[in-house]
Amino acid sequence: MSGAGVVGESRTHALLVHSGLIALTALSLAPLLWMLSVSFMPAGGASRFPPPLLPSAPTLDNYRALFERIGMGGYFLNSIVVSVATTVLSLIINAMAGYAFAKLRFAGRDRIFKTLLAALVIPSQVAMLPLFLMLKQMGIINSYAGVVVPGLASVFGIFLVRQYARSIPDELMEAARIDGAGEWRIFWRIVLPMLKPVLVTLAIFTFMGTWNDFMWPLIVLTDQSNYTLPVALASLSREHIQDVEMMMAGAVLTVLPVLALFLALQRYYIQGLLLGSVKG
Repeated sequence: MSGAGVVGESRTHALLVHSGLIALTALSLAPLLWMLSVSFMPAGGASRFPPPLLPSAPTLDNYRALFERIGMGGYFLNSIVVSVATTVLSLIINAMAGYAFAKLRFAGRDRIFKTLLAALVIPSQVAMLPLFLMLKQMGIINSYAGVVVPGLASVFGIFLVRQYARSIPDELMEAARIDGAGEWRIFWRIVLPMLKPVLVTLAIFTFMGTWNDFMWPLIVLTDQSNYTLPVALASLSREHIQDVEMMMAGAVLTVLPVLALFLALQRYYIQGLLLGSVKG
């Protein structure tokens, strides 16, 4: 086969691949774009047949109703508080635990870590009832603490940090110990800055998981004023089942923050995953 034929075949193959990727991307984004479009439609605008793709008269009435009549701003703030608190505290705990399993020597280290990994196969729903009873004994049901505490440590987070921390040279820590540095100082001054890529990745995972969590806040939070956005949106859908446009506006408010966060930090997210897999 001539060089021109090979080049032509390669271009055709690349064109087909890119066309397929563009089609899949459009198919994936279509529901999100239509949700955004419907949120700007006037009441009843999405109920026509065939459903319109774009609003004939764009309006912000649905968003105004959510914030002024429904009080969606309070639920939004609840989600921010719970997600940020869970993310920050879990990063600290998972970083310390992952570093300990990677670099510190103590009795039963490998056995404990294997036991933690075995817990990954247990569905989270199985642990909800005993976890609820434990939190009830602690007196933190129907509070932000009841939502935050179960997310403070995760097997996945410990595993991710451990795999990355194993790549940190032991010589750095030995040199610090020779200079008289204690274990806490070594962790905060040397180890933690080197864990930054994987911690950014874990922060995105944790924030998105907490922000989108529906089942656990629904179980723990009984006072409507403490609801997070997903729970509030589900409650709203029961009362305003016919207000499709308002529901879509609420869905946009729920999806937009995590989508913006992921797009802003996707470079660090991918870097952390790749480095963790290569160095682990």
